[in-house]
Amino acid sequence: MMLRPPPHFIPAKGPPRRTPRERALAALRGIDLGPLEKIRERPAKPAGALMPAILSKLRIDQRQREAEIARVWNHLIDPAIAAHAQPHSIAKGTLFVTVDNSVWLDEIVRYRRKEILTRLQHSFGAELIQRISFRVG
Repeated sequence: MMLRPPPHFIPAKGPPRRTPRERALAALRGIDLGPLEKIRERPAKPAGALMPAILSKLRIDQRQREAEIARVWNHLIDPAIAAHAQPHSIAKGTLFVTVDNSVWLDEIVRYRRKEILTRLQHSFGAELIQRISFRVG
């Protein structure tokens, strides 16, 4: 006598179907089961298909670039300048840098702007950082 392997159990997707008894109780209690039934009809999507849309909504790539620029800033820029100026954000090729007072802002804009821009473009590419805007903040 040959034994067959047990049949594979395939779990149901979503909540179980309502029994006639549960539907009758829901109708008696005044509960609308329509939204729950619609959820059951919608096919499940794999997580891999949802991730690109979620990551783009969270702007992960832009935040990652900003974090990388902030991390490298202290190594590329003169420590005296880095103590008074920190990158804040980047948008449309412009890096926004916050400077702690107007004296340092004047020093950086007059004498160091070109050097800072050249170093950052060398490290990150000219297409990512095209301009620098300094602000007192």
